[in-house]
Amino acid sequence: MVQPDEPIDDSIEEPVTARQRAAVIHRIRMLVEYWAITPEELSLPLEALLAPPPPPVDAPVKYRHPVTGDTWNGLGSHPQWLRDALLKEGYTVEQLKPPASAA
Repeated sequence: MVQPDEPIDDSIEEPVTARQRAAVIHRIRMLVEYWAITPEELSLPLEALLAPPPPPVDAPVKYRHPVTGDTWNGLGSHPQWLRDALLKEGYTVEQLKPPASAA
């Protein structure tokens, strides 16, 4: 069977039965349904699908650097400024949390 990444060699053509074709179509439909893939996603380039989605705009700030003002809402990987503040600058997690009124 030809794998998706392999070029198709037209010189070796295996006859595909109607049953095999129906089984593949059924499997594709099941995968599309399971992963909730939309028709729009099928037309996007692969790079667009691999990019992480942007965080919601309304996500509250969970951490703020007291000097630089850099913020992080807790979504995604830890930003470098947060790592530096904790590991190199000596701040504690509590010191980087914004006041309750600012959150």
